[in-house]
Amino acid sequence: MSGLKKKNLSQFSFFILFLIALPVLAFHPAPVAAPGSTLTEPIDPDHPAVNTLTAKEIYEEFGEDLADLSENVFEYALNGYEKLKERGSLSNECILTIIDFSKPSNEERLYVLDMSSYEVLYKSLVAHGRNSGKIYARQFSNKPGSHMSSIGFYVTGETYFGEHGYALRLDGLERGFNDNARRRAIVIHSSDYVNSDFISRQGYLGRSFGCPALPRQISKSVITTIKEGSCLFIYAPQKDYLQKSKLL
Repeated sequence: MSGLKKKNLSQFSFFILFLIALPVLAFHPAPVAAPGSTLTEPIDPDHPAVNTLTAKEIYEEFGEDLADLSENVFEYALNGYEKLKERGSLSNECILTIIDFSKPSNEERLYVLDMSSYEVLYKSLVAHGRNSGKIYARQFSNKPGSHMSSIGFYVTGETYFGEHGYALRLDGLERGFNDNARRRAIVIHSSDYVNSDFISRQGYLGRSFGCPALPRQISKSVITTIKEGSCLFIYAPQKDYLQKSKLL
């Protein structure tokens, strides 16, 4: 056989083998999860995706900046936040704000959290309603005219300028606990009675008509950060609420 014929035959054989192998080379089966496991996209080891972590692990991601907030309170807040996300109730999903009324008013008890970067954006003093208690908020109401704070989950609404300047409307999501927030004009606003000087004189913060009032120095920044569709959770150790809430 001539050299040219051998060469042509060799090329033809290679071509046939290539055609046979092509389906195998082109087919890459999708990875299959082992029984009892779930496949996830690659994650940044420094900031894993929220849905791959336990509540405890997410809490620990925030580090020392969140150490003065109870892990149990954080877990309550996270449970409701995740449920509201699943429902599509949040248009500002990155922000979770927690107010812990188990703490006295002379301590910082408002926390604004960035849930995408695991950062505590703000920690602040925050006032409670005048009829909820003096140093501690111990009584809560959903009734107009009660001048008490209301606990539970809210979605932040629109901003406006009113009697207390730049303020933020709130929509209560839990019937019987805070769903009268709009009707009661429960909003986030600033006040002169929310500051360390007032605490130095009185031993506790001034109190509102039920609104979570903030210090003037940071009120505008906080409101701008959490406005329009983020989750707010106001916690207090109330058995009735903890047993009945459908968001915890």
